Amino acid sequence: MSAPTQEDEGASSPPAPHALEVRDLSLRIGGAQILDGISFTVPAGQIVGVIGPNGAGKTTLFNLVSGVHQPSGGQVLLSGRDVTRSSISRRALAGLGRTFQTSSLFPGLSVHENARLAAQVRQGGSVSLVRFPRRTDPASRRADQLLEEVGLAHRSGHRAGDLPHGDKRKLEIAMLLATDPQVVLLDEPMAGVASGDVPGLTEVIRGLHRDHGCTVLMVEHHMEVLLGLVERVAVLHFGHLLAIDTPEAVMADPTVQSAYLGEAV
Repeated sequence: MSAPTQEDEGASSPPAPHALEVRDLSLRIGGAQILDGISFTVPAGQIVGVIGPNGAGKTTLFNLVSGVHQPSGGQVLLSGRDVTRSSISRRALAGLGRTFQTSSLFPGLSVHENARLAAQVRQGGSVSLVRFPRRTDPASRRADQLLEEVGLAHRSGHRAGDLPHGDKRKLEIAMLLATDPQVVLLDEPMAGVASGDVPGLTEVIRGLHRDHGCTVLMVEHHMEVLLGLVERVAVLHFGHLLAIDTPEAVMADPTVQSAYLGEAV
């Protein structure tokens, strides 16, 4: 019996699951339909942007994907695994990480302590705000590495609450990376960031994809930044998915243009 050829093996191999898949996701609160039948996939390693006017359902979508809220219908899958009813912590263990519009740092602790705590939890330790290990322990070394990577090594000893907004975002991303995520949700990372800090933060986000292989889904109103990062754009409008395609195709779509008449996307 002859050995199977590469073509035979390829033909019999099932396709790899998408890093993130949203199937017919809906949310109804009282009589209001907040999201209605949202479906899309994000292949591993892609950066996908989500745009839409205020009230379109962007943050609600992130809340459903990350487990902050439970959907009225539909499914959320991570690498083919249904996590629709999983807790936030279980989704994190499955490889999902998220930043929020508002800062989620420990403002009274140093930059290094924030990053070290995130690394410590990932490595199986507890979050201790009383006893701090030596700088040579694994979590501390990981924190040093990530702070260097995001450009905050020189601010390691500063209070996190004293950082400029752009540096706070960088620290949040360092803490996110400490958890070794496979899929990252970034909710308006440029919100409140000074214009001079935008290029550096953009490069840090690009590094999520380039250096760590993360799949990224991001909401961002800074269109120049978003279009310079993403491979596809999903457009939400009043809880519906209008389009998901390349930036060029989306911006040329008559339906999208009509929906945004008078709106800045």
